[in-house]
Amino acid sequence: MDRIQNLNRAETFSYTNPWIRYFLFFFSLLFWVFSLLIVMIGVYAKVQKATDTVRDTFLIDPAVVLIAVGVVMFFITFCGCVGALRDNIRLLRAFSFSLTLVFLTQLSIAVLGFFYSDQTRHAVGKFVKKAIVHYRDDLDLQNLMDYIQKEFKCCGWNDYTDWSWNLYFNCTEGNPSTERCAVPFSCCTPIPGEAVINTMCGFGVQAQNSLEADRSIYPVGCADRAVVWIESHLLLVGALTLGLALPQIAGIVLSQILITQIQDEISAVL
Repeated sequence: MDRIQNLNRAETFSYTNPWIRYFLFFFSLLFWVFSLLIVMIGVYAKVQKATDTVRDTFLIDPAVVLIAVGVVMFFITFCGCVGALRDNIRLLRAFSFSLTLVFLTQLSIAVLGFFYSDQTRHAVGKFVKKAIVHYRDDLDLQNLMDYIQKEFKCCGWNDYTDWSWNLYFNCTEGNPSTERCAVPFSCCTPIPGEAVINTMCGFGVQAQNSLEADRSIYPVGCADRAVVWIESHLLLVGALTLGLALPQIAGIVLSQILITQIQDEISAVL
């Protein structure tokens, strides 16, 4: 009787921990569904706007960025889901390797951005300049710039005169645009009790000096405001960084543990 019980126990014994296996499965499934939502939002945003003629904004188009991030997340989490469910070592290795690569890339960008702050500021400035240039050409870029300027209470990258980079807001004498020397309404300081936003509040501001402009808009550039915001919200920045890193580290560790357990079970059978 004891012998039969021992044989049954041996047959049901498994080196793989079911808790690790199913936790990794549901962990990957959650982000797999999230990646599908990101792709759907990106595709919807891309289809809803007619900006295909503006090829220069393709790489900085928020809709394209969402689609790219969603597709990468989809394939990584798919490997994690199926690999954990089917005990597939190849898919689990692909999942672990991809997560490690993404994590190291993010870590490298953060470290380089910290030690080479001037170069980072210049690189981000090029992105912002392109967004300003195509402000009227791409609705997503327009909404993104308006949101940044409202939240950070800033105007332009270095200062409000950066809006001369835009064809419509350019402040040269020969510019026939009705918005010549203007800035977007998102640069304007809100008036208490104002029910309707005055979208023409920034007209002619670029022709004014900073003291005069300060009466109606935020004259400070977003570059300086971003630095001040980060310095005053270090705890929040740290929490967001940790929240982004922990799921990746957990996925890497759990997948490696599961791979080791599967290999042990294969060795025991052989």
